[in-house]
Parts: sequence; structure tokens; C-alpha cells
Amino acid sequence: MSTQLLSHLKILDFSSVLAGPAVGTFFAELGAEVIKVENKVAGGDVTRQWRVPGENPHTKASAYFSSVNYGKSYHFLDVYEEADRKVFMQLLEDCDILITNQKPSSLTRMKLDYTHLSAMRPELIYGQITGFDSNPNRVAYDVVVQAETGYMFMNGTPETAPVKLPLAFMDLLAAHQLKEGLLVALLERAKTGKGAYVQVSLEGAGISSLANQASNYLMAGHIPQAIGSLHPNIAPYGEIFTTANKLPVVMAVGSDRQFKTLCEILGCTEIAEEPRFETNPQRVKHRAQLHESLSPFFEKFGRDELMQKLISHNVPAGAVKNMEEVFQSELAQDYVLREKIDSEDTRRVRSVAFKLSSN
Repeated sequence: MSTQLLSHLKILDFSSVLAGPAVGTFFAELGAEVIKVENKVAGGDVTRQWRVPGENPHTKASAYFSSVNYGKSYHFLDVYEEADRKVFMQLLEDCDILITNQKPSSLTRMKLDYTHLSAMRPELIYGQITGFDSNPNRVAYDVVVQAETGYMFMNGTPETAPVKLPLAFMDLLAAHQLKEGLLVALLERAKTGKGAYVQVSLEGAGISSLANQASNYLMAGHIPQAIGSLHPNIAPYGEIFTTANKLPVVMAVGSDRQFKTLCEILGCTEIAEEPRFETNPQRVKHRAQLHESLSPFFEKFGRDELMQKLISHNVPAGAVKNMEEVFQSELAQDYVLREKIDSEDTRRVRSVAFKLSSN
């Protein structure tokens, strides 16, 4: 796939932290010119200082910052200063898209809200990420939105819940929503010549991504509980078993046929024939007993040996890998992008995972 698909676009990234910058990086990966404006008074994007233990404390670009800032040029401005505001407006002059996650009240105060800018640039596509639709000026961080949109309540185990998801998924979901909205706006502008205002909130993105968990409640009154990696409708799905070499695997058995094959591989066909495990509804009902019954058979195999057998017989399962194991694969290495930011070597994974070919 060409990385220059969007080389005709110019984008001003007036955002910080994760969601907005991730959108800018998406366009940069596809060849767009992306200019990032950071708050000079605050010392730039706050994530420049968000370092993990052991990370070099003297770098200008932390690993976190590098993860969503790729292929951009950087400008440190205070838009309240007349000279810096002039520079900002010059940068914006021929941009196709503005991305921002500044609070709406701040943008209005700076006269950089959509109403002001669209009056000067009717063709401008303005992409805005907010925290809460229910209160646009409320400060929103991912963990807060995870809490208020139901994710923390149903995440973790009965012993550990509530637990946040290990990535800032609300930011990432909002970023994907904004990308889609901006691409739709670009298609519409190609037909009409008119710009658009595209807005998404972390709160809205979180709610819209509840998928089957939302439907389970809306249609059956079922309030999802914290059941770890287990699936409320399928078993064994999400159950984790330990192999002979003390390494974990997770199962994702979705049909009775797959379950019978699993039992054949493990050498416990009698379990598949038990009335309490014979059908999926019965396995869901008796999933604790199912896990207890299957566990000793998993312990007879090394993880690699078992995974080969499961994969060759089309039984869905996965080796539970840590980050080091993930990046030992050739595929993961193909996703690694290297770049210099402020003369420092950085590495990140690319956000564009789709493949596109044309005749």
C-alpha cells in the first residue's frame, strides 16, 4: 500500500495527549503534511513528560509522546500572544483539516472555535474531540470515561473489579471515530466544496462501542458483571489454562463442534459427552466446573506443542504473550516505525493496519 495516498492534504494538529494526536499521526502515515502546534507556556504536549520507569529522563520526546506523534513538524506557540497567533493563522491558512481537543470554552475564548474559523475558511474541515457530550467543558481523562461508560464496572474479576482497561481505549475509540468522520467530510467536500464540523466525545465513543454488552442489557436486562476475560455467552471462551511449562493459553471455543475437537486433542472425549458440557448453554451454566475438569489435561502439553495441535485442527486458542514475546514475531516488527523527533531516535507501531491495493 502506498504511504502517500493522502499526500495532497495538509493538516494542523492542535491537540495533545492521545486521541487527537493519534488522528494526526494516522494522516501523517498516509502521506499528509501534519503540523503539530504545542502550548509554549506549558512546555509542549504534557505527554512529553510521561515516562515509564527506566526511560531516559532527559529526552524531549518520551515513549508515550512518540507513540502518537509521527511524521509531524512541531511548533511551540502561545496563541494568546499576538505574534504567535499570527504564526498559527499562517500555518492554518492553506490547511484542509484542523484537529483539536482543546476545551470548547477555551477555543471560543481564543476565537479558534469552528464558528470563527469557518467564517474565514468555509472549506475548512474542523475535527474536534471533547470529553463529555453531557458536559463539554468537563475535564475528561480516559479512566474517568471508562468509569462512567460502564467499562470499569464490567472489567476485571469478581475479586478485583472495577479495573480500567490497560490502554487508553476511550481515546483510541474516539480517535477512530474522528478519523472516520473526517474521511466522510473529505468525501463530501469533494462533491460540494464545503467544509464541515466533525465532533466526537470520548463519552460518546465509549457508549457507541459497548456493542453486544449494550444489547445484552437493552434486550435482556442483563447487567454485565466483572468476569475477567470470560465471555457471557460462550464457554470455554476467555478461560485461561496453564500448560506443562507453566505458560498460559486462552481458549475461544465458539461451537459445540470445536469443543469436541478440543477434547479429542486433549485426550478427554468423555468430558465433551457429559450432559452438563455437551452444549454451549450448558457449558456457560457450568463453566467453573468445566474449567476444573479441563485444567489437568492442558498440563500434559507444552504450550508450543499444544498451540500447534489446536491451530492445525482449527480450534481457536491463543498463547498469552507479554510485550517482549509479541515483538519477537516478524509481523510485529513489520509494524515498527522509526523516526527522529527533535534529533532523538524513536520507535512506535504504525496505526494504519489496513491493506489497500488498486488496479
